Amino acid sequence: MKTDMPAEKISDMETLAVNTLRSLSIDAIEKAKSGHPGAPMGMAPAAYALWTRYMKHNPKNHHWIDRDRFVLSAGHASMMLYSLLFLTGYPLTIEDLKQFRQWGSLTPGHPEYRHTPGVETTTGPLGQGIATAVGMAMAERQMAELYNRPGHEIVDHYTYVMCGDGDLMEGISSEAASLAGHLGLSKLICLYDDNKISIEGSTDITFTEDVGKRFEAQNWHVLAVSDGNDLRAICDAIDAAKAETKKPSLIIIRTHIAYGSPNKQGKADAHGAPLGEEEVRLTKTYYGCPADELFCVPEIVLAHFRSVAENGEKNEKSWNDQFDAYKKAHPELADAMMARLEKIPPKGWDTELPVFKPDDGPMATRKASGIVLNALAKKRPDMIGGSADLAPSNNTILKDSSDFQKNNYAGRNIRFGVREHAMAAIVNGLAVHGGFTPFCGTFLVFADYMRPAVRLSALMGVPAIYVFTHDSLAVGEDGPTHQPVEHLASLRAIPNLLVIRPADATETTAAWKIAVSSENRPTALLFSRQNLPVIDREALAPVEGVKKGAYVLSDADGKPDIILMATGAEVHVALDAQKALQGKGIAARVVSMPCWELFEEMDDEYKKSVLPPDVPARLSIEAGITMGWERYVGIAGGMIGVNRFGASAPGGTVMKKYGFTAENAVEKALVILGR
Repeated sequence: MKTDMPAEKISDMETLAVNTLRSLSIDAIEKAKSGHPGAPMGMAPAAYALWTRYMKHNPKNHHWIDRDRFVLSAGHASMMLYSLLFLTGYPLTIEDLKQFRQWGSLTPGHPEYRHTPGVETTTGPLGQGIATAVGMAMAERQMAELYNRPGHEIVDHYTYVMCGDGDLMEGISSEAASLAGHLGLSKLICLYDDNKISIEGSTDITFTEDVGKRFEAQNWHVLAVSDGNDLRAICDAIDAAKAETKKPSLIIIRTHIAYGSPNKQGKADAHGAPLGEEEVRLTKTYYGCPADELFCVPEIVLAHFRSVAENGEKNEKSWNDQFDAYKKAHPELADAMMARLEKIPPKGWDTELPVFKPDDGPMATRKASGIVLNALAKKRPDMIGGSADLAPSNNTILKDSSDFQKNNYAGRNIRFGVREHAMAAIVNGLAVHGGFTPFCGTFLVFADYMRPAVRLSALMGVPAIYVFTHDSLAVGEDGPTHQPVEHLASLRAIPNLLVIRPADATETTAAWKIAVSSENRPTALLFSRQNLPVIDREALAPVEGVKKGAYVLSDADGKPDIILMATGAEVHVALDAQKALQGKGIAARVVSMPCWELFEEMDDEYKKSVLPPDVPARLSIEAGITMGWERYVGIAGGMIGVNRFGASAPGGTVMKKYGFTAENAVEKALVILGR
């Protein structure tokens, strides 16, 4: 949309509105004695222009489907976002602003998804917001391609990002920008706060590259605004960005950190510390705001900002009318789109999934995963994803779909390239946008590259799915650099993340059903490279036990003398050891424990039925570090694990040398039992 702002000097109202936005931010930070005032003071004009003149949003309904998305990648500038939310009429009050960074408030130190109304994604760890926004923009492009029809452009929104120097220093921003440029995501517009200051001082000491040329090389449309206070120039740049239909846009806005502060403007200490009471007074005087009045919002300014809500309601009503017409013209498409956005899965989505039998022969769980994934995707059009250049190994290709590319946004196979960190954040963006059940894959050892984004996924409670294959020392010849050891425990350490390591193809099916059914947390699925026998469910326990996290797979006759606990490939070691122990007159129970998190959610009665307290002799078997197993084996038990790095050799040889054999398990069991 074109702005009607005159080319001459901005109006007094606009000046007052921008300075009120600045003043609210510094007042809240000063009251909290904590926060980051510099960025809000510098970027307030751009934020004002974007939120009042360009963004299509309705503060009265922050869940409106076709709203523009706003991502504050520089999440430390959160007080600016909260001020915008309050001023434009989102369900935040002036009292909420006064509780900035306090216990239980709606205004935490950094923006949190599902916590503050109007916050689209959690940001703060630099670079995450940019990459997540790429996922949001991809989501918009696919929904538009799938559901728009001539005369019915019902999906048509932008994703706006505000970032800073720190965001662009982080490697994830390069990964994400590279993919966004390749995909030609023209409805992604990034406003870069080029204030040339970081915590340690001028960016001259670390960051002297030509950012514009870098983004141009990554196929972005690059614009520059030389004065961050020039609203006319900012609006012209946004107009030009919206006119670009082939590339994402970067608007480089030269700002001054802590603009208006007589003694802090342009200085590094304004980044992450309150200005101080006297400096706040001096700054507010410069702004023309009452120096001694905290949280001052002139009624005329509030009315000016609240007109955004009035316009938003009109825009949403207009869209609703358009959607009604669309529904009459294309009822099946309309129903399908709304079902996806409302997270209503198709009937029978979990039927006709593959059933694996022992006669099928041994099968790697990564292979079984690919079979199950493709069966699910046939009935779940919301599923989309790919791998970090490892799709043939991870088995994440959807065989009945094409690639998501700039000439085919309907494709469901995303070619992420070797960009693990951005990949995970992009999956977060697809998830928070709505309408998608996204997944991504790589080798388990590379989970380290993804960890910050996986952690944010868990923090936000979004149902992203992470496929990690090559899950142990059995990777073999590639050696210790590619053999995950500490990674399983590392993932388990993340709160609100389900970590599932299936024992066979049948448990793999159950694991996928759990992951796809999740509504408020992500899932990590860990699969083997090596072939594993399909467990005979007619002779042993049914696979439904996977839903409880741990279950008795094979029991002893009568009370067990010892409990053998294992996950993944090592469950088969436990089963073989059970038979060997039986030959020695020892009764052993085998417990498959594919998901500790689900098991811990069971009631005590169930947990005690699986791990009876009166059977203290216990042995865990898992090809990873033993950390964490103490809670299950107790002081009388033992553990077989890997508390050092692996070695390069054939996978079977490495597993044998590290003690993952039935013979070693029997020997350890006998020691535990004192026999």
